[in-house]
Amino acid sequence: MTALSDLRQPRRIEQTVTGKETADGAGVRLTRLLDSRLHERLDPFLMLDAFGSDDPDDYIAGFPDHPHRGFETITYMRAGRMRHRDSAGHEGLLEAGGVQWMIAGRGVIHSEIPEQREGMMAGFQLWLNLPARDKMTAPTYRDFAAAEIPEYTTPEGARVKVIAGVSQGVTGAMTRPVTEPLYLDIALPAGARFATALPPGHRGFVHPYVGRISVEGDTVESGQLGLLAQDPDSDGVRILGLEASRLLLIAGRPLAEPIVQYGPFVMNSPAEIHQAIEDFRAGRLA
Repeated sequence: MTALSDLRQPRRIEQTVTGKETADGAGVRLTRLLDSRLHERLDPFLMLDAFGSDDPDDYIAGFPDHPHRGFETITYMRAGRMRHRDSAGHEGLLEAGGVQWMIAGRGVIHSEIPEQREGMMAGFQLWLNLPARDKMTAPTYRDFAAAEIPEYTTPEGARVKVIAGVSQGVTGAMTRPVTEPLYLDIALPAGARFATALPPGHRGFVHPYVGRISVEGDTVESGQLGLLAQDPDSDGVRILGLEASRLLLIAGRPLAEPIVQYGPFVMNSPAEIHQAIEDFRAGRLA
């Protein structure tokens, strides 16, 4: 386990970003924390949305049928229930604490519809780019129940869910080649510290969705995205809970490939985007 003192050159916060309130799907209200303005800086990540409300009017219509091509979607449900169906024949019920991992590949049409009429609906959706060689792979889908996501607790009392990648020797629910994503959900008591190794080439960020944290003296407030500085000599990250906090720590290996996005299609050239639109209109997505 990486001790706080093991890190020789931990990363600092280079920049903080405040999300923008928006709506998607059939009017679902959400906060967009990562969008196209950060594509190059946070390659291989394309988007991060946070949704959370106990008002059914904010979420009840959900996300009806819509297409994707060229990337992966990771939906992490904090509260509520969401039904997934797609044109490749996959179906699943995503419940509180669970994760839905979909590789859209060459194309899929899917829907995500709440299975509740009241109560809290909250979670995150992250878009992870696919390398050019894999963008036209067959679409796949997998659900992980809360009990299937590995966890560990540090000596200082931090509780860590390892959704993807490897942390402190614990392998997450998913591992992916090429981009090698690390996706942690950390519950950090007030005054407690957490440290983990991080490859120097990975680009990453922290997002406290409850409370406030400090990274090497730089404060990140609830609802902000804290971009971790790039340094070829860095070996990890250390985080202090300024108050009882919940946060995401996400990092990945950049692809360093062209990114061309048109709505739900992310490819490497305008010609590939035009082809994706044509295939969708012609009913050729999976």
